[in-house]
Amino acid sequence: MDFFSSMRVSASGLDAQMKRMNTISSNLANAETTRTAEGGPYRKQDVILAAQTDRETFGEILQNELDEAVQGVQVVDVNRDARPPRLVYNPNHADANAEGYVAMPNVNSAEEMANMIAAQRSYEANVTAMNAAKQMAQKALEIGR
Repeated sequence: MDFFSSMRVSASGLDAQMKRMNTISSNLANAETTRTAEGGPYRKQDVILAAQTDRETFGEILQNELDEAVQGVQVVDVNRDARPPRLVYNPNHADANAEGYVAMPNVNSAEEMANMIAAQRSYEANVTAMNAAKQMAQKALEIGR
């Protein structure tokens, strides 16, 4: 894998984890939202990631087979969670039904915080990989002096 491929792979990881963190932040911010434009409570969102072959030009496609396994990541979709909303008894709430239950978002704050930490660690790992590739390139240039 060459320098530019390693940078593209790490950059795709940074982009995917940034989108993942934004989605998790949105989930946490709307954990108490009982009324949305679509009607009903906010629905938790999940980012769907998929592997992406790291090829940009025709020449890269024809390169040796060692680079065949080099893959980045991309966000393919943002899914709404299918789990039903939580019902909380609060007859004084404006969105309470006839029995006094309010449909609350299906967001679990502890689960979202764990996902946020995992996304943050993945982001940091990609930054570290980029810095390592940059340092290797700088050392290679110093050898040529």
